[in-house]
Amino acid sequence: MKRLLIATSLGLLTSLCAMHAQATTNQKKPTVQKSKPVVVKTHVRRQMVKAAPAVPSFGQKAGLHATNDILDLKSSVAYVIDQDTHEVLLSKNDQAVLPIASITKLMTGVIISEAKLPMDESITITQDDVDTEKGSSSRLRVGATLTRGELLHLALMASENRAAHALGRTYPGGMSSFVGLMNAKAAQLGMRDTRYVEPTGLSSQNQSSAKDLATLVGSAYHDATLRELSTSPSYKVEVGNRTLQYNTTNRLVKNPNGTLVCKKRVISRKLVNAW
Repeated sequence: MKRLLIATSLGLLTSLCAMHAQATTNQKKPTVQKSKPVVVKTHVRRQMVKAAPAVPSFGQKAGLHATNDILDLKSSVAYVIDQDTHEVLLSKNDQAVLPIASITKLMTGVIISEAKLPMDESITITQDDVDTEKGSSSRLRVGATLTRGELLHLALMASENRAAHALGRTYPGGMSSFVGLMNAKAAQLGMRDTRYVEPTGLSSQNQSSAKDLATLVGSAYHDATLRELSTSPSYKVEVGNRTLQYNTTNRLVKNPNGTLVCKKRVISRKLVNAW
């Protein structure tokens, strides 16, 4: 419970008394009569404010949090494998199909990278790239122009929604063609529990399982561009007369002693939050 303290502060009211001179026969000096200050007492009222109930995750709604695991994880879904031997080290509801949020952008990056489109081609952010699903904000204003390579960098490193949407919108054949390729690539990789409807992850209809996502990460790891951009700690872009500095918020990327590949950092973070 959070308490909100409402207090009203009042100033201390004082009254001044005029000096009264008494005429006496012996001509006594006039005396000054001091008045007592008037003190106004205030009462502090404390109002109890109920805390907003926590919004359950998709995993909680599906009843997956009841599943126990040896690490007592708060996440309802987990899947850890050895990248070299493919040995499963930990599995918890790994085939549960749930919204995947920004992990969607990894497949967006795969499609853009495999298309071999010119990375120096200029793309302008339009009103179509503005989020109408959840109303999220963006530092990329409508009218801003960046290269395809810059947009890809921001989408993978900073999870920039307008950047990811612009990449799909300007793909040859348009957005429908791009989303079709995302689903075709998932099928090619054997990701049978995966479905995409847009390139950002803002839609909860973008869904997959932890096992499928491990397959995607394993495939994307072999793309040097995706490895580099998704583990980049910071990036600057020139937009008009402005310089925008983007930094990763992931502590694993900032850790110089850690070894990261591809979008695993986002999977480790996002799945815990969403599932």
